[in-house]
Amino acid sequence: MEETKESLTFKGVAERLTLGVTRILENMPGVVDVRFVEREPAEKRSLLSWEQKNTCILPEDLRDFYLTTDGFTLTWGVKLDNECVSLGCMMINSVARLCPLLQPVSLFSLPNAPSLADLDWEEDNTESGKRHAPAAPHFDSRSRIFELDSCGGNGKVCLVYKNCTQGVVAQQSEIWFLDRSLCWHFLTATFTSYYRLMITHLGLPEWQYAFTPYGPSPQAKQWASLYQPLIFNNELSLHDPVSDSHLNKLDPTKAFKGKAKTPILKKKQSAQCSSGSAAKTQGGTGRHIGVKR
Repeated sequence: MEETKESLTFKGVAERLTLGVTRILENMPGVVDVRFVEREPAEKRSLLSWEQKNTCILPEDLRDFYLTTDGFTLTWGVKLDNECVSLGCMMINSVARLCPLLQPVSLFSLPNAPSLADLDWEEDNTESGKRHAPAAPHFDSRSRIFELDSCGGNGKVCLVYKNCTQGVVAQQSEIWFLDRSLCWHFLTATFTSYYRLMITHLGLPEWQYAFTPYGPSPQAKQWASLYQPLIFNNELSLHDPVSDSHLNKLDPTKAFKGKAKTPILKKKQSAQCSSGSAAKTQGGTGRHIGVKR
């Protein structure tokens, strides 16, 4: 009885955490192997230790999330040619893996070795025209950046504290996406908003690139158009109305339309019948005249 109660309580917690997306995925055609990893809540002392170590205050919604579950992992796949292929992945790192993106400089590194901080000068010049966009994070001490999700190697979703001062505790945070070209893209102002975005996009590959000027790859767009048509079409109309020209558009009325040979044959037969009837009438009139004579 106790085990059944625990399983029911876990199902209830999982249902609230995933917002019911597991049932939605299981009812989708071709979707298999939907897995949600059960995690224990994080301890308060581990959160306090993280804040003291990194001189940052965790946002309230992220703190409540970690006190419910120490991280989040939900994966699902599709069946192709009788094989299960992993496709969707929703992940949020645990407190122990919420590590700084920029590691401290090693004592053994070269003094003039290039670093990510060298890109800030180029970004300041290229982003000067974007006055209405939020200020991008910096790779130097002005920003404190922590990795929430590695995105399967396609980029990094980061918890970012901007306008930081050395020795001062940072409190205001945002969620940003760092793509593979090391360009920043603003996602949401709060962790709750990002969590809803992640659930809404079903963890599809490269879904974060929908918030970039160039968008996801053609293959990722094909998956999005298949399993997320409503949101995918809305994002196309908002960001790039012409970007769907690469999609393979199949019109069943044209692709499976048979060759219309029957109407053509009927026309020929009707024409032959009309000519034959005309000849018979002419022959009949000729014989009738001959009789009169």
